[in-house]
Amino acid sequence: MKTIEEMLKGNQKWAKLKASTDPGYFDHLASGQQPKVLWIGCSDSRVPANEVTLSEPGDVFVHRNIANMVVHTDMNMLSVLDFGVNVLKVKHVVVCGHYLCGGVKAAMEGRQHGVIDNWIRHIKDVYRTYEKELSAIEDTAARFDKFVELNVYEQVFDLSKTSIIQNAWENRNEPRLHGWVFDPRTGLIKDLQLNFDSKHQLPDIYKMDDVHSK
Repeated sequence: MKTIEEMLKGNQKWAKLKASTDPGYFDHLASGQQPKVLWIGCSDSRVPANEVTLSEPGDVFVHRNIANMVVHTDMNMLSVLDFGVNVLKVKHVVVCGHYLCGGVKAAMEGRQHGVIDNWIRHIKDVYRTYEKELSAIEDTAARFDKFVELNVYEQVFDLSKTSIIQNAWENRNEPRLHGWVFDPRTGLIKDLQLNFDSKHQLPDIYKMDDVHSK
């Protein structure tokens, strides 16, 4: 594990390397950001968005929280989403979960974990929705993996319910929503083929008209 001092020294080496290989690198970086992707991922230290996708700084706008949740009362997430969609005009929003997720695992347990229990409750709601399907999986590890995938699906679905996303679809036919899962056991990302790009894919109860269109 790196110490704080080692991290600072590492930063100096990184900056020197970048400047030597690309003299205009930091001028470009300082000029602003134009990412095409907003990444909503888990806070887990094993899943750095840029590194696992071989992306450079400035390529991916990132929001992370425990178990990559899209909670409609989370002003932090909503603020990032609004800025990414309406200011940066991202073309894609990716919800990326990961297998072996501690938050998802905690939601499968029946014991207290502290303050985080208030957050985990949202993940437990996902389990309740799919309890019959999950309970039918006898292998515990396989059930855990499936729960991770179903949680990603529900978060992508919850993104599509927001007025931020639906208004963007109405006004510019973007962004496209995706659901992925990173596997720390292999280093590979699994595309769950969860792609939303129109409110017409939603049940009628979730469809909203843009307030400005009336």
